[in-house]
Amino acid sequence: MSEAQAIIDTGESRAAFVVSDRPRVSGVRDAVAPVLGLTVVGIVWWTAGFALQHDPELIAFSGFAPAPALAALFKLLSTGDAWRAAAPSLGRVLAGLGFALIVGAPVGLLIGSARIVERALQMPFQILRMVSPLSWMPIAVLAFPSWNGAIVFLIAAAAVWPIVFATATGVKRIDPAWLAVGRTLGGRGVELVRVVVVPAILPDMFVGLRLAVGVAWIVLVPCEYLGVTSGLGYAINDARDTLSYDRLAALILLIGLIGWALDAILGLVAAHVRWSHAN
Repeated sequence: MSEAQAIIDTGESRAAFVVSDRPRVSGVRDAVAPVLGLTVVGIVWWTAGFALQHDPELIAFSGFAPAPALAALFKLLSTGDAWRAAAPSLGRVLAGLGFALIVGAPVGLLIGSARIVERALQMPFQILRMVSPLSWMPIAVLAFPSWNGAIVFLIAAAAVWPIVFATATGVKRIDPAWLAVGRTLGGRGVELVRVVVVPAILPDMFVGLRLAVGVAWIVLVPCEYLGVTSGLGYAINDARDTLSYDRLAALILLIGLIGWALDAILGLVAAHVRWSHAN
């Protein structure tokens, strides 16, 4: 006998049946919502492409329409050009994030642990955070012997702040009872940080890292307009110079898809960290 039939036969209220069926309805709604959103975006894109293709003054930009852009994206993927363009960019982003994490996590721990340090660094850090990372470009070019090093520095300069502030927030949210228990069990200094503090702030650190990835991925393209001859930014600049607007649109789609994938992966890892910590 089905759940619905059992409820009806026992004379229970119709509200109970509705509640029992609610998770299924919610699941369908969650599955349909992204499809609906993509459909709306697709319609807007198709409309804009139709206008470009039928306007004599803008027909040169008709490569941005869905059909030529998707065809160019398929060509990028099938020939391996997509990977050849994305691999150097991914390497630079990962290197920049690595340096940002190495610097940002300890600084965030220090700020969250010592009130006097937080008060001393709050104003200068807020001022520096508001400076566009691209403003450091002339200094980076002079300070590093290679274009690649300058780009990694600029990405790190953009990504470090979310990690610093998220880590500091996580430290300040630690339950003092956990630290007291750790000290009672003999934990001191680095050992207390490793056993108690770091596991407690991992969810916040992943939130900061997720924000840092978004910032780094946005900064990447203009950074790669520097003297490098590889990467997604270079590929976009080349497509613009050669008026290959279908390829340019395809590269924009590729950047968006890779950024979405990176964010989704970090989101899954962050959710697992929260789950393991809660259990």
